[in-house]
Amino acid sequence: MKTWSVTKLADPQEALELVENRKPEPGPSEVLVKVEAAALNFFDILQCQGKYQEKPPLPFTPGAEIGGVIEAVGEGVAFKVGQRVLATPLLPNGGLAEWTCVKEEGIFPIPDSLSFSEAAALFITYQTAYFALHRTARLQPGEVLLVHAGSGGVGSAAIQLGKAAGATVIATAGSDEKTEICKQLGADQVINYRTEDFVSIVKEATNGKGANVIFDPVGGDTFDRSRKCIAFEGRLLVIGFAGGRIADAPTNHALIKNYSIVGVHFGLFRNLMPEEVMKAHLELMDLFEQGAIKPLIYEELPFEKVPAALDLLGDRKTYGKLVVIP
Repeated sequence: MKTWSVTKLADPQEALELVENRKPEPGPSEVLVKVEAAALNFFDILQCQGKYQEKPPLPFTPGAEIGGVIEAVGEGVAFKVGQRVLATPLLPNGGLAEWTCVKEEGIFPIPDSLSFSEAAALFITYQTAYFALHRTARLQPGEVLLVHAGSGGVGSAAIQLGKAAGATVIATAGSDEKTEICKQLGADQVINYRTEDFVSIVKEATNGKGANVIFDPVGGDTFDRSRKCIAFEGRLLVIGFAGGRIADAPTNHALIKNYSIVGVHFGLFRNLMPEEVMKAHLELMDLFEQGAIKPLIYEELPFEKVPAALDLLGDRKTYGKLVVIP
């Protein structure tokens, strides 16, 4: 079978090599999945470069999200051959391969109405946004949700889930094309942060009260300015640091406005409470079948173009998720 293998630590074009490997066989509590689609993430680039927190020995296969069909099951597995699933393979045997073995806890059933590409694009972004908005922020109907980087994978999920929860959603993005995407996703108001001041616009839109929940995957200056338009008893969610700089959080400012700064570490939550993740998955499948959410896919590319696709992702000119098809 064809497999993308990181043979040395470098940028994707140099690090990745398309190799032939034997099809794996599932062990106890494992499932063999025929990969029909694999989503790419920015951390795939970091793994190629050796800059990610997980540093498996070389060679290894990246790829954390796939959609596919169960082809074989190991001893003690409850899933059945032929089931359509999304799956989350673990390093060093990731999903950028034609077949991959996944632990049973990394397998999630999907309905026939969900395409394999949508399944591959769904798990990390929608689970993170769902965890952030519902468990961490306790978002309520009628509240105002400000979503930064709204056209990105996790931001696009937050817009849709915010609307599904009954919130008024304001979204920021870095171009008119991307703000239009946010509007199409359901945002009530959109802001081009490169040409407009989101602080003053949010204050005006909320009659000076500010946003009840701010979803921030950017950090840095965006976090600093978000503190200026957070509502009394608001929740400022720290999702990530796509902007590069990790901002400081002055505790005196949080005290004055009674707001919370809350970290969102979905990976740790998943490890500690896997049963809650499955519950959230079933909720997300219901929302999909109701038409409330739909993964935003920038492009589907051939499997052979994985290095070029990662370069495209690294340039930060895409929106939603990039998917490759073996």
